[in-house]
Amino acid sequence: MNTFAGLSAYYRRFRPGIPVALAALLDQAAPTDSPRRLLDIGTGPGLVVHALLPYFDDLFVVDAEPGMLTEAEAMLRPTLDTAHRLQLRHALAEDFLPPEGWRPHLVTCGRVFHWLNQPRFLDRLSEYVAPEGVVAVFSDRSLWTADSPWQQAAREVVQHFLGGQRRAGDCAFSTPGPPYEEVLRASAFSHVTSTVVPVHRHWKISQVLGYLYSTSFAAPHLFGDRRDDFELAVANVLTPFADRGVLTEDNAFTVLTARRPSTHEGL
Repeated sequence: MNTFAGLSAYYRRFRPGIPVALAALLDQAAPTDSPRRLLDIGTGPGLVVHALLPYFDDLFVVDAEPGMLTEAEAMLRPTLDTAHRLQLRHALAEDFLPPEGWRPHLVTCGRVFHWLNQPRFLDRLSEYVAPEGVVAVFSDRSLWTADSPWQQAAREVVQHFLGGQRRAGDCAFSTPGPPYEEVLRASAFSHVTSTVVPVHRHWKISQVLGYLYSTSFAAPHLFGDRRDDFELAVANVLTPFADRGVLTEDNAFTVLTARRPSTHEGL
């Protein structure tokens, strides 16, 4: 069973996407060409692609969950002009191969990177990424790992209802492997640069609930007939932290951009 099955509508409505500064960083990292090709792995509802539309015109999105692709197409198609081309593929990232001759200049991977067989995925990418292409792996802290008082309080409510161990749908969350930078340096894309991009957000309590329901550790079905009790408990614990109904969050994306070292010879 896909860990994120049934969560696509919550993803589209309540995931905040990436900040403008991160989109600009990815634009600057990737080589320019025409058409300029973007491959988004684990696209979810297409939030990363949407942020990068000003910079790329040939777009390919991949996800293992069909519902996510439906949401991505619904978000992206209405925003495209005649200069853009969009292709969607239901596939595992480790198995995906683009059409012959289609070589991305930028490959983006958000939190999906955790769930992949990372060495196998990177080996597969080395078969088709453009010679000077860039692989970008990035994520901010999720509510589970964030450290602000209101986020800790919300996490404690989740743990009260579902237990202290982090869930991944109906299973336990797998222990993270080696640091992503180490994994990338061991791949064909061994020239790695790390950048931190801060982000400031505002949340309503209802949006926090929606965000929680978009995660594998607090998916709606996990609460069964206690879902109403859970929602009331979250609202009660967060209300004291809200200023006129609004919660503030200071977070940061860690962005790893990786490329083949041969593209830097002589620099």
